[in-house]
Amino acid sequence: MDNDENLCSLVSSRGPSRLVHIVHRTPDGARMSSSTLHHEERPTHYRWVVLTVIFITYVICMADRSNIGAVLPMIKGEFEISNFASGAISSFFFLGYAISQIPAGLVMTKKGTRHIVSLAVLLFSIITFCMGFATTAVALLVLRLLLGLMEGPTPVGMTSTVNAWFPPKEKGTATGVYIASTQFAPIIVPIIAVALANAQGWRSVFHWFAVPGVVMAIVFFLVQRTHPGQSRCVNAAELARITSTDTGGTEKRVDFGDMGWIDRLIRLRDEKPLDTNGRIMRSWNIWGNTIAYFFMNNVLYGMLTWIPSYLVTARGYNFIKMGFVASAPSIGGLVGALVGGVVSDRVFRGRRKPTMLITALMTAVMMVVVLVVPQNTVLVVGSLILTGFFLNIGWPMFTAYAMNLTTDGTYPFAISVINSGGNLGGFFAPIIVGALLDAFGGNYTVAFSYFVVVLLIGLVLILTLTEGRPAPKVGAATATRA
Repeated sequence: MDNDENLCSLVSSRGPSRLVHIVHRTPDGARMSSSTLHHEERPTHYRWVVLTVIFITYVICMADRSNIGAVLPMIKGEFEISNFASGAISSFFFLGYAISQIPAGLVMTKKGTRHIVSLAVLLFSIITFCMGFATTAVALLVLRLLLGLMEGPTPVGMTSTVNAWFPPKEKGTATGVYIASTQFAPIIVPIIAVALANAQGWRSVFHWFAVPGVVMAIVFFLVQRTHPGQSRCVNAAELARITSTDTGGTEKRVDFGDMGWIDRLIRLRDEKPLDTNGRIMRSWNIWGNTIAYFFMNNVLYGMLTWIPSYLVTARGYNFIKMGFVASAPSIGGLVGALVGGVVSDRVFRGRRKPTMLITALMTAVMMVVVLVVPQNTVLVVGSLILTGFFLNIGWPMFTAYAMNLTTDGTYPFAISVINSGGNLGGFFAPIIVGALLDAFGGNYTVAFSYFVVVLLIGLVLILTLTEGRPAPKVGAATATRA
């Protein structure tokens, strides 16, 4: 038994034998059938092992991109740089991040995700380590750009893995778990980074944060496969569940049921799958989702950048108290991402737009509440937690939305377009809000009103999108093991 089989033995089980009739395709596309004696097996649950590795790996991704915030005051003091230069060091990550995603999606469409993601995690961990040796602000800015370039393939690979490894009725939940990692990291990273910086200097933060990424690059390579049919850890029963569209084995679409006015609002349709990259590039559903995601990222990364300053400047908190209060949106976001995936799968039966609409509308409402809530710490924290909760309850669905419109083969390219355009919001938002603060004398009511405006624009864009029923996965079980 090889190492792969040793790993898989932990999740496999076997029952009585039965005769199974198998239909598969030859390399030239011809259908062949055969009958063979198989053991009646209880489904393995290896997809949840894969999801756990995705969660941990992406926590590390988020940690390596966000640790700069905790040590930026020390870096600013040592290099004697301006606020604009400090913001640029933070923002340039997202420029590289956006640039690399479409090329990564194209490569993954042809080569799969396993090797590329593992290599990307290893490379951005090495760059994180090198950041600890930067002696100028320019060197740090260049390394942040390279960090974004190397990390860009990871979200494409993670979401493509979720799409390939989970049946339609579980994709929202799985995507919610993946997105929750982006909110878990900001809760723990400042505590760890500040402790390391105070004990050993700011450079040690990057040295120590690089280590988990090297480890997880190896773990990801050992655990993950591009398709579940390539893994020895997935038995036939689990593979059948993953590739099932809940239609009794017939080649029909998932039955979403009838939700009346909700289906009319979200424009539920039987869309022809976007089975080529050309069709993806011509799809308003993809581009509309991308632009709406851009506006959501404006809010998320704008808040991550400016909420700490808002709490100190506008609310009068000291730095220690600010550190605890500033984590409130991420705490709410962690819960929101987990709850939102389950709600999308179970309450809305696989529909993705309802929670996206909730996110755009309710986050706009909560941003107004944050600005007008009385000067009371409990109320301030509560409003920030709810803002993070509503921002993230539909956040996973901007990723999962395209799963119902594409095939396994074209989804990597589709999500690379969505992520590339969407994450440009992380590049522009800190600059735009900063410019508004400069223009209006540090007035956060005016600056944060920008978030309300873009959220309402996003709401309108989401309403124009079609909600597609997922097509069946034909031939998904014929993937070779690799």
